This record gives sequence, C-alpha cells and structure tokens, in this order.
Amino acid sequence: MSDERLIRETLWTGDYYNQGADNAFFDKLKEECGVFGVYGHPEAAALSFYGLHALQHRGEESAGICTSEGSGEFHYHRGMGLVKEVFDNATIQRLKGSIGIGHVRYSTSGESKLQNAQPLVFKYKGGELAICTNGNIVNAGEIRRELEEQGSIFQTTSDTEVVIHLIARSKHDDIALAVKEALGRIVGGFAFLIMINDMLFVAQDPNALRPLSIGKLGAAYVFASETCAFETIGAGYMRDLKPGELLIIDKYGMKEDRFAVSPRRAHCAMEFIYFSRPDSDIDGINIHSARKRMGAELAKESFVDADVVTGVPDSSISAAIGFAEQTGIPYELGLIKNRYTGRTFIQPSQELRERGVKMKLSAVRKVVEGKRVVMIDDSIVRGTTSLRIVNMLREAGAKEVHVRISSPPYKNPCFYGIDTPNRGELIASSKSIEEIRQAINADSLHFLTKEGILEAIGRPALEYNRGMCMGCFDNEYPTVVHDEEAAAAGCGC
Repeated sequence: MSDERLIRETLWTGDYYNQGADNAFFDKLKEECGVFGVYGHPEAAALSFYGLHALQHRGEESAGICTSEGSGEFHYHRGMGLVKEVFDNATIQRLKGSIGIGHVRYSTSGESKLQNAQPLVFKYKGGELAICTNGNIVNAGEIRRELEEQGSIFQTTSDTEVVIHLIARSKHDDIALAVKEALGRIVGGFAFLIMINDMLFVAQDPNALRPLSIGKLGAAYVFASETCAFETIGAGYMRDLKPGELLIIDKYGMKEDRFAVSPRRAHCAMEFIYFSRPDSDIDGINIHSARKRMGAELAKESFVDADVVTGVPDSSISAAIGFAEQTGIPYELGLIKNRYTGRTFIQPSQELRERGVKMKLSAVRKVVEGKRVVMIDDSIVRGTTSLRIVNMLREAGAKEVHVRISSPPYKNPCFYGIDTPNRGELIASSKSIEEIRQAINADSLHFLTKEGILEAIGRPALEYNRGMCMGCFDNEYPTVVHDEEAAAAGCGC
C-alpha cells in the first residue's frame, strides 16, 4: 500500500473520524490548558470569564471558575464545553468575591469528563483549597501510587490532584511552606494557581516550560497563561514569572519567593511556533513578530521560484507573510478556514465525509489556479493534514505545490502538557524528508532548521538552546522523563 493511500485510509476511517473534528480534519497537536487568576478586584468572576475567553484556544473541553470573598468560603462553577457555553450572566453573578482562578482545559493527563474539569476544589484540615494548572507532571504516577499506599483517596484521574494531597498531608503549619514542599516534589512543565482561603499562590516550573505572566488592573493583580488575556480586560503587563518562582498574594500584598532553583530555563518552542495567540508576548517577544521571522528564515534557507505564497490558517499566517516579504513573492489568502462548522460532526458515508472536509477548509480557486504555490504550515504531525491540503490546492488548479514548514521535523513526543501522538505515529520519526515529501504529494518540502528557529525567536544566545525546550525536535528534554517510550529512545532518563 502506498504512503498516500495509507494516510488517506487512516484519515477517513470511522474510528479516526470519531475522535473529533479537529483530529479528523486537522492533524494538529492539541493545545494544553489555560489559566487565569485575579486578586483584589470586586468583579473577579467577570474578569475571569473574559480572561478565559481570550485563552479559549488553549482548551475547548471544559471551563471553570472558582472565587472567594476573602472569608474562606468558595463559590465555583465548572462545565464541559466552551467558556460561553459553560457560563451565563446569572452564573457569573453567583460567583461572588474579589479573588478568583479560572481554567480552560484540553486533557493531556486524565480523562475528558466533568470530574477532571478545573479548578479542582477540596476541603481539608486548613480550610478550602482550589487549584488549576497548565502543563503536566511527569512523575505524577509515582507520587500517586506512594500517596495511595499511605491512605490517600483520589477523586479524579487528573495528575493535578497529587499536589492537593501533598499540601494536605504536609506537616507544616505554615501553608506557604506546605505549598513550597509540595511543589518541590513534582517534576514537569507547569504553571499553577492555588487558592487557599484568602490567599493566592502562583507558581512556575523550574524550567519555565509553560508560560505564565503577571499583570495589574488598578490595585488588583492578574495572572494569565498568555498576555492577550490582559489586553482583553484592560490590564497592564508587568512581567513573566521566573523559573521556579512562587508568588504569595494576600491582603498585605504580593510576596516574591522561590520553591526551586532553576537548572536552566527552557521555554516551550511550540508556544512560539503554534500554540500562543499572535497578539501574545512571551519573555518580551511578540508571537506574531517571531513567526514572521520564522517565515523569513525559511525563505533564506529554502527559496523556491513561485507565483504565490499562502499560509494554513490560523497559526501559519504570520510565517507566510514573513516568507512572502523576504522573497518578494505575493502573499494571498489561498486557503480559507470556516469558523462555523462546530467542534464535531460525523457524516454517514465516506463520500459525504470527503465533501465535509471542505466545510472546515477550502482553497480559493481564483487565487491558486494555474499558479506555483508555496504553502506555509507550522508543523507536520502524522502527515494527514498536509496531504489533504496539498491535494486540495491541486484540485483547485495549482500547477505546483511547494510545502515549507516553520519548524524542524517533529520527531518526539512532549511530556510537559502537549497531547502528542506516540513516537511511532509521528511521520518524521520514521521517514526522511524526501519520503515525507512523497507521502504528502508535494513538489518540494523544507523544514526550518533548529538554528533557524532559534534565530527567529530571537532570545539571547547566552543559555543552552537560547533558553528553549526543543525536545520534540532534538529529543533532549530539560527534565528526567518518567516514561518508558522516552527512556527507550535514550532521552537521558
């Protein structure tokens, strides 16, 4: 069976299709989660709603908000679905308080069901505790087994719950010391918001793998996975959290502390390439500008004589503009994404499924017909999406289709909060670039080099990998990974 036929059959089988529209139509990595917090604003719930709405792209499975009036009594609401589906005005009005944390979730650890929706809220000997996180704890299984042997009873399958048990079982009377002790036990990439009675704890993992920023709105402090949430609520950006930093906010103000010494900074490269919104900044670097530079670096590395440049919506548009500006080849909207098809739909026959694809994405015939097209995308995962889009452009009359990817070949799974297929399902882990080109039916194919991506992101060259995690590309993870697949691959476990 040819690679193209194999990919086609994989794409159109019912089992694959039933995994959801985004998986079936867009073979993309799944966003992790998004967190938003506020301390000291009388409309904490409303601010959290708007903040989470700005972070919706980071998780569409569930949403939740927990608030407190400072008396220790928590009010919370969680639900499955989008932020606007989970919350209405009456619900927001019921969530009283000036302290709040919120979460949008896509599950990378734990099942997709309401009991795993965050914030997780528990009562314990010290009062009430609510927690939400973006990321993944790679040693959660080990800690969970240890805690269960000691008598802990878990209410969810989410790895976040281990932190609650570690805090609750601490022998420290000082809650700040209990939180620091708990955070010191876990390994992975994470950004935590922990609300305990009238206090808010904000923590960043020792490598700063997952993004987390501090903002100010009047006298109130706000916290978000991405700075675009600050723009939405009118808050000003202060700074990003530092690796291993712990902030403690109470009625006396904000105290800066640490729970771990950072071995090295390792921001997730895929945040710059794909996950974060273009209007967000990470470490002072604007995402749209970084992606434009990726496109320009691609053009320098792999110029091809063509008539038009187009990007796969939405995350690849910035890189396509950068490629076009560098080469002088006109940029056009050759591909259009339909935003109103809903999150899932299952058609009853293969013929209707094939037609249904164009409900999600379509080529603009008048733009690409008879043209040599450069198609820019941010990554190739299994190869199914690239094959489909290349063939869609050809069916619309494109004379040639040259594919340019604004990242290196994605060869390795992520263990820090990105839902990645296993290594065997990643097309770049087993095929050469030429074999991938043939599999996706492109006239030419080039991936941006690791050096090109680091240059484009533009962080100072003073740290290893310029302070970036490139594990999905180079198999060099910044932490010990408790995973048999990673160990077998020689990741340094």
